[in-house]
Amino acid sequence: MTRTDHPAVPVPARRTTLRELFDAPGLVRIVGAHNPLGARLAERAGFDGVWASGLEVSASQGVPDADILTMSDLLSVSASMASAVRIPVVSDCDAGYGNVPQVMHMVRRYEAAGISAVTIEDKLFPKMNSFVASNQSLLPVEAFCGKISAAAAARTGDLLVIARIEALIAGHDLDEALSRAHAYEAAGADAVLIHAKDRSPDVVLEFLERWSSPLPVVVVPTTYHTVTATELEDAGAKMVVYANHGLRALITAVSETFSSILRDGRTSRFEDDIATVEDVFELQGLRDMLDEERRHDAAGVEHALAAAPLANRS
Repeated sequence: MTRTDHPAVPVPARRTTLRELFDAPGLVRIVGAHNPLGARLAERAGFDGVWASGLEVSASQGVPDADILTMSDLLSVSASMASAVRIPVVSDCDAGYGNVPQVMHMVRRYEAAGISAVTIEDKLFPKMNSFVASNQSLLPVEAFCGKISAAAAARTGDLLVIARIEALIAGHDLDEALSRAHAYEAAGADAVLIHAKDRSPDVVLEFLERWSSPLPVVVVPTTYHTVTATELEDAGAKMVVYANHGLRALITAVSETFSSILRDGRTSRFEDDIATVEDVFELQGLRDMLDEERRHDAAGVEHALAAAPLANRS
């Protein structure tokens, strides 16, 4: 770890939507987070958006990523991240927390919270994390198309519905993944996310090569991490999700720091390599809070002085 000086996070007049990024040229790059601090770090680093990762949020609560947390639990985290940054937040909504009524309720709640997109996967509810070696069962295509259609109908604004295809995770072939992708497009998905756990990017690159629709494709190179963003963009991907790297980096860094404290009996060995307290204050928005406090305190004094002569005449 090395400490660097960071400029304050700029705050534009309005939040950029994922729809705007999809309509613009270039690859959209987003990164996983599980709280507003992580979202602000993503924004400060220059990412286009934040992935409200189900794995990260579950891990931060000390539970497996297996639909143990409720929709309200995950919505609360997504909403707090959306309120902290001006880049779009894309929420990992697992299997939609149920069937059509639950999906429609979820979309309305997430849209009201300022979330830019929701991702719904085509596995049975409750789901298990895609990288766990267990029975990964898919919902029938027709049933999942009903979920996607319901999600698209429930929104009222710019929220995007991303259909996440788990066919490759569940052991099906590329033809099945492509067939599902086209069905989900017809059902009203705004983008499809093709998920895979191969160490090689070849199957994902072949999916992109065979995908003939203009509908955006999202990729998640967690296991096939040697592929570059440029290679993915050249192959036709529109968005890349670095889904859980912040959490994994956090676990390593914090574990090393805690062990060092106990081993050395002091903290001086790594103080130059970790964030300063002032950096924490900046990420909290302390300077802005103090500026607002001074401005309104001064305005309060000014208004009180202006009103004093009127009070004396009464």
